[in-house]
Amino acid sequence: MNERLRKLRKTLDLTQREFGERLGVKGNTIAQYELGRNEPIDAVLSLICREFGVSEDWLRNGGSDDDMFIKLSKDEELAMCTQMLLDSTDDVVADLIKEVIIIYENLDNNSKKILKNVAQNLIDKIKNT
Repeated sequence: MNERLRKLRKTLDLTQREFGERLGVKGNTIAQYELGRNEPIDAVLSLICREFGVSEDWLRNGGSDDDMFIKLSKDEELAMCTQMLLDSTDDVVADLIKEVIIIYENLDNNSKKILKNVAQNLIDKIKNT
């Protein structure tokens, strides 16, 4: 499990301190888990899975790295992202996204239609590159 915890943390591009902060533990605790000196209790494993969307089966038993994260439906993914935006308090990108949503909602219907077309063209361009 220690190697999977390290792999997860690195996949998320978090330091041990950052990973621990998200879980409410110290970075040194994460280091001990990754070194295999200590094993996280069930409550910590559940928290890791919930906080990062990790498959508990993958975390406990291993398997393909493709199975690291829980596969979410589009609606579940949107709900999760929306909650992350709402919970964010000092993230410049999250603040920008919130501001764009508010501005968009205050546009007239014609402006919304134009913006939708521009956005769809950008999405199509990105998909085709």
